[in-house]
Amino acid sequence: MEEECKITLNTGLRGVTIANTRICEVDGKNGRLVYRGYMIQDLANASYEEVAYLLLYEHLPAAEALKGFRAQLAAERGIPPELIAALKTRPPKALPMDVLQAAVPMLAHHDPDIAEHSREAALRMAHRLIAKFPTVVAAWHRIRSGKDPVAPSPELGHAANFLYMLNGRTPDETATRAIDTALVLHAEHAFNASTFAAREVASTQAHMYAAVAAGVGSLSGALHGGANAKVMQMLLKLGSADKVADFVNAELDAGRKIFGLGHAVYDVDDPRAHIIASMSKALGEGVGNPRWYEMSTLIEQTAKEIFRTRKNADIPVNVDFYSASLYYYLGIPVDLFTPVFAIARVAGWAAHIIEEQFAGAAAKPVLYRPESDYIGDYCGPDVCEFVPLEKRKKG
Repeated sequence: MEEECKITLNTGLRGVTIANTRICEVDGKNGRLVYRGYMIQDLANASYEEVAYLLLYEHLPAAEALKGFRAQLAAERGIPPELIAALKTRPPKALPMDVLQAAVPMLAHHDPDIAEHSREAALRMAHRLIAKFPTVVAAWHRIRSGKDPVAPSPELGHAANFLYMLNGRTPDETATRAIDTALVLHAEHAFNASTFAAREVASTQAHMYAAVAAGVGSLSGALHGGANAKVMQMLLKLGSADKVADFVNAELDAGRKIFGLGHAVYDVDDPRAHIIASMSKALGEGVGNPRWYEMSTLIEQTAKEIFRTRKNADIPVNVDFYSASLYYYLGIPVDLFTPVFAIARVAGWAAHIIEEQFAGAAAKPVLYRPESDYIGDYCGPDVCEFVPLEKRKKG
């Protein structure tokens, strides 16, 4: 019998297909992003509630269904007073993503469906998480700023209500449309790091909140959800367009990464980036301060020119690059950029958790359990001899 061939892949699973999905296609070679059969360019004209419904129920809602879904989300926006009290005990400098991740299991404690394992219960839990994430993030920002949380408004849509709770003011139509579209663009992106984390936890049959908490933790990393915050920090540090050329050359000469440029999947520009860029431009011009958008454009153009000249290659721009200036124009603090990402992505996580637990049995084994290749050759080909504590040498 032939010896079994063992392959070790130290690739971060890049290029490795591990499961089937009906939720999302990311075609990095052609710059295509598809949610359940719909191109992202078309969905950018829809509301976040429509897209969340699509992700959860596999089809776009008709008018009456959308009205009911919006009413369900509005009814679930409130968070328990016990959670508000817990937020008030957090130090003001606590990292917002840590606060959000800690809030998820606390929300689980108050969910009446937490002990029921069914698709219907999972959908109800998904509604609550989608509805409550903006409230948690806005409440935390108000509390850490020494202000009282603003109660959610049942009269406002999902996106507008978030800005209202954050700033205490009803946003205008331009701001509302911008944040709504940004949430749509960030709602889903196939088996990215945080979605894979959520699905891996879900594969153990853990409940929705446990899996979502894992997604939040994964998203908190600078290489995943934190990129747009890094972009804005870069723009603020530069301050003006006249410093861009020297900065870009110095970063690329040193082999350093420019956040927002390049992507693990896309070989060409991320299709979401161009949609976000146009909104950033409009917001910048609307407030009479296009500097952040213009600097972003200049950095992108300079980096692309250098790559073409030196490497005869392109460097794609991704969604994080222009979402930085967009969120800044909307008055969102830089350290809340990643929580806003989570507010959008929780719909995608929930859809994947439901698919993993209630539709994935035929596609893959019930539990994710990859193998590893042990290379800890500490004592040669043999295992190490255990020496009792009293006989071990110092050091």
